[in-house]
Amino acid sequence: MERFDLIIVGAGPSGLSAAIEAAKRGMKVVVFDENARPGGQLFKQIHKFFGSKEHKAKIRGFHIGEQLLQEARDAGVKVELNATVVGLYQDREVVVRMGEEVHHFKGDAVIIATGASENMVLFDGWNLPGVMGAGAAQTLMNLYGVKPGEKVLMLGSGNVGLVVSFQLLQAGCDVVALVDAAPKIGGYGVHAAKVARTGVPFYLSHTIKKVEGTDHVTGVTIAQVDNHFQFIEGTEKHFDVDTVCVAVGLSPMSQLLKMAGCEMEDNPKRGGQVPIIDDYGKTSVPGIFSAGDVSGIEEASSAMIEGRMAGVAAAEYLGFMTADEKKTELDKLSTSLESLRQGMFAPKNRGKNITETEEGIPISTNLLSKGFVADDEIERYPGVIHKAGIHPVIECTQNIPCNPCQDACNQGCISIGDNITALPISVKDSKCINCGMCVASCPGQAIFLVDEDTGDGKASITLPYEFLPLPEVGAKGKALSRKGEPVCDAEVVKVRSSKAFDNTSLLTISVPKEYAMKARFFKAE
Repeated sequence: MERFDLIIVGAGPSGLSAAIEAAKRGMKVVVFDENARPGGQLFKQIHKFFGSKEHKAKIRGFHIGEQLLQEARDAGVKVELNATVVGLYQDREVVVRMGEEVHHFKGDAVIIATGASENMVLFDGWNLPGVMGAGAAQTLMNLYGVKPGEKVLMLGSGNVGLVVSFQLLQAGCDVVALVDAAPKIGGYGVHAAKVARTGVPFYLSHTIKKVEGTDHVTGVTIAQVDNHFQFIEGTEKHFDVDTVCVAVGLSPMSQLLKMAGCEMEDNPKRGGQVPIIDDYGKTSVPGIFSAGDVSGIEEASSAMIEGRMAGVAAAEYLGFMTADEKKTELDKLSTSLESLRQGMFAPKNRGKNITETEEGIPISTNLLSKGFVADDEIERYPGVIHKAGIHPVIECTQNIPCNPCQDACNQGCISIGDNITALPISVKDSKCINCGMCVASCPGQAIFLVDEDTGDGKASITLPYEFLPLPEVGAKGKALSRKGEPVCDAEVVKVRSSKAFDNTSLLTISVPKEYAMKARFFKAE
């Protein structure tokens, strides 16, 4: 039986982060993962992360995965793939199936970082081929380059449903609707807004009544629900689709912790059955720790910090660092993690009906119910200003822990301040040089460079664009509103792509000047 100082189950963001911290301190570390490639969810995440520089903000998930893998290799971490851990027994004995063989390992400490699995909701036709989890669709697209379908309906408006809907559009799928039984959007407003302005309709307080088809999906019927989530007769709507994606939450994969005898609890705010742990992942069983979604559903940025905390705690537990060294490291990591747990979407605010931002500005009711901020609402936010010449217009309307726009602008045009969840401010007395870094850096694609009067009755709008084929200069089409409706004719007058933009192109369109504050997407003829 081979022995390791530390055995980690799961080579996702939290598991790799834990392995790096432990191995840096001289521990012999192995990571087991049942998949054929490491990185967990990171390599499916082609969008840019939120947070600050220390949280790897504005870096795409798969790039973060590459960085973690390189760090792990440099630290001497052993990663075993296609290795399914089937048991965690007394004295931290770990049983692993590799191919047709079963192997036994012993760890002086064990960290469980198995993540979470997708939830499913039952409806008539839920088991037809073509009904799949949003994560499965993301795997097909971003790992294997396969379109999940041609015409897709998305069920669920949390961040997963919103992000995957946008990625389906990027893959060339037609997303016919985004549906949620809840009365308001569950994820970040900026994610919803970038989907809505492409023309995808949102149906809140609706859910699937029936998926049609015999051997595959051919259509779906949705209907409105009342306050008790019961169908309202006569509200049915039918869509011809070949795919239904389901994004209705995640459940921690905590079976190994339960098997090991760790004290558990049912905690809906953390996603379900989770271990009872201290602030650094220590369970009730000596030498066993947990990190990431297995101990509570959060973002990947939080999971990476939790993994590092668990790695540090395990290192101190086994004597590879002193208690003082542990405290110094964990204090820094705790501060970083706490900054991500602030704002309107903080764990402490789950289930609360928040009606104002931290600045006292009324929340956009239209954004919550329809996915986009209405024209008569947008002007009340500090990122939306009017001035002569090119200037940033920042349509970020919720308190999200994110500040790369402030870091990206070296001209002082954008200010967030020391509070990472504050709404960004477009500074009136600043001078924009039209570099476009703020537009490309915004993970929510919520920044536009606007010149409200370029002469001849025209205005120009520079917007983020992540679709192929990229329109060429001179291309004509329609400018779409925040709702995704055509509002006026538009012409592409400039296209910019740069390595510094990290695959976000900047599209500058010319529109009649009365639409300068309304046109937010371009659709070619």
